[in-house]
Amino acid sequence: MKKIIKKSIVLLTTLVFILALTACGESKQNAPTKESTKKATMNVAALKGPTGMGMVQLMENQDEKKSALNYKFTLSDSPDELVGKIVNSEIDVAAVPTNLALTLYNKTKGKVQFAAVNTLGVLYVLENGNTIKSVSDLKGKTIGASGQGTTADYILQNILKKNNLTIGKDINVEYKTEHADLATALAAGNTNIAMLPQPFVTTAMMKNKNLRIALDLTKEWNKVMGSDSKLAMGCIIAQKSYIEKNKKDFNKFLDEYKKSVDFVNGNVDKASTLIAKYNIVPKAPIAKKAIPNCNIVYIDAKEAKTFMNQFYKVLFNFNPKSVGGKLPDEGFYYEK
Repeated sequence: MKKIIKKSIVLLTTLVFILALTACGESKQNAPTKESTKKATMNVAALKGPTGMGMVQLMENQDEKKSALNYKFTLSDSPDELVGKIVNSEIDVAAVPTNLALTLYNKTKGKVQFAAVNTLGVLYVLENGNTIKSVSDLKGKTIGASGQGTTADYILQNILKKNNLTIGKDINVEYKTEHADLATALAAGNTNIAMLPQPFVTTAMMKNKNLRIALDLTKEWNKVMGSDSKLAMGCIIAQKSYIEKNKKDFNKFLDEYKKSVDFVNGNVDKASTLIAKYNIVPKAPIAKKAIPNCNIVYIDAKEAKTFMNQFYKVLFNFNPKSVGGKLPDEGFYYEK
């Protein structure tokens, strides 16, 4: 009897030992390895100003290690600073002006794709006075503008043309090279009427309380181009090769980016603080006043295709070089 009990104890001990080893093996197999938990890295570029404002929650999430991917951000003052990096594939994803997106697509022979609109119109006509209620009221006036031969200039010209106003005949436009110079002249009272983008609109109005927004050029664009049109000035683009190799990660980015846009529009106080923190706009009070007029959005490429093609056609008709010499084909637009 003692022998039977002794054998039973030995067998039981052996069985427990085997089960323990098996459980340990399974635990090791199921335990997350450094390799499996390592986040994919994405190099993201954004412009300071409205085009980059929608990115700030991603930036904060990255700093707090809450983001789905490992984002490495590059911020630039000018689109020109990003062109070489995008062409050389140093940047995977970028927030850029919509005309630059198509220019890069044509320049790289289809190596970048348009993923989403992230900023609608940010252009406004400011007046030091109260005489301008409609575009027709600009007749006989002199208006300041910055960036002759740029997208903003062609937008203004298109709106004037559709309202039967001819530059040099019905209206005079005086151009300055820099938005900041025009905003300073307007705030100082040296210019009474001017077209400016955000956040320069807010900057000028904070310096001169007599200034007012006379015309919202996004609304004026929609009036002359049709109810289905949208004045889209900023967008998200990505390297086609990056998308093909990392489609799931890219879609994760788009989902996170959309949430970031919603955050900026729904939490203006916190968003303006972050926008200043990451130097997208120099000061939080300027960002706070500017956000409601910056038209920060997320509209995916599939939905945006029709109105983007319309917009690109307008630019192309003014100057084919403004969009890289060709209108977009189907390969330009990314679909999830």
